[in-house]
Amino acid sequence: MKAFHFLVLLALAVAFSFVSAFDPSPLQDFCVAIPEPKNAVFVNGKFCKNPNLTVAGDFSISGLNIPAFTGNRVGSNVTLINVDKIPGLNTLGISLARLDFAPNGGLNPPHTHPRATEILVVVEGTLYVGFVTSNPNRLFTKVLYPGDVFVFPIGLIHFQFNIAKTNAVAFAGLSSQNPGVITIANAIFGPNPPINPDVLAKAFQLDNGTVEKLQKLFDSA
Repeated sequence: MKAFHFLVLLALAVAFSFVSAFDPSPLQDFCVAIPEPKNAVFVNGKFCKNPNLTVAGDFSISGLNIPAFTGNRVGSNVTLINVDKIPGLNTLGISLARLDFAPNGGLNPPHTHPRATEILVVVEGTLYVGFVTSNPNRLFTKVLYPGDVFVFPIGLIHFQFNIAKTNAVAFAGLSSQNPGVITIANAIFGPNPPINPDVLAKAFQLDNGTVEKLQKLFDSA
């Protein structure tokens, strides 16, 4: 029985150690980020601005009504509003993004957010979205229309794809002031320095020539 209790306590300790990896709840009303650490107090995230010097502009930004450029290779653009754009987000564990998609196949390629769950709402157009679970991999997909909402759990590979002949626009909330993003294809075929082609050829069951072509393609991405 003592061994069982020890294992339970060990499991709880491990679980709490994972919980502590997420953005912590703030211990004050706010902590506005400040680039100059002199006379500032450091907390998880960025240095805090003196509350007596804080202004309304520290909590606001404009421009999310403006469509972003989508004439790139994937036909999409993500405008992220995180703590670097709104200093008042510091320690609050949240950020926002606008996603613009070109007609006929604009794609936000498969990617992950290592530090955030994402909740997305479509405001214009039609999106085919989905995510893949950890091993054994299971795919969840849905076609979304204006007003529809979809959740992408933290750390899981997910995507959004415009299947309509018109532009699409969506907004996403993320559960971190700095969610991070890992675009799968770029991370595998385009890191600096590059991954050894032998590794990728073995992993994807491709010949080295194909791998090297992909690496050249994503090296300029």
